[in-house]
Amino acid sequence: MDSPTSSNDKRQTANDAVEIKAGLEELPEVAAAIERLVPNNVVISLKGNLAAGKTTLVQAIAQVADSTSTVTSPTFSLQHSYGDGLYHYDLYRTGFEELARLGLLEEFEKPGRHLVEWMDEGLKTFLAAAGYNLWQVTITPEGERRIYRIEPLNA
Repeated sequence: MDSPTSSNDKRQTANDAVEIKAGLEELPEVAAAIERLVPNNVVISLKGNLAAGKTTLVQAIAQVADSTSTVTSPTFSLQHSYGDGLYHYDLYRTGFEELARLGLLEEFEKPGRHLVEWMDEGLKTFLAAAGYNLWQVTITPEGERRIYRIEPLNA
């Protein structure tokens, strides 16, 4: 079995993006790569089609961060917190306007990693203009594996 750190499965692109091809059993290595590549105090947009594995990736990231919390999709609550400094948002049914209306934009001020599924352009634009460090992980299914593209959005 290839590991995501082999030359066939991990590559650096011209714009500082890293692409890792991995199967489900290799997700801990993908999460560890995100831990190494992405700084703390960051908002990470998790981009991918329905059932691409966004929440599954958050589970792996929480494990690497030594969280003992059970990771589930926060679709109906909008946000879950997993221990100290790990936040998970699912904005599938909402977006920037609703977060602002509910007063939840202040949540991004908390130190740590904020993992956002289904981030809309309005939220991306707002966070970038406010000076937040933004990254994106794009998940693209490829057979039984996934390609994880990890890149800074405002580096």
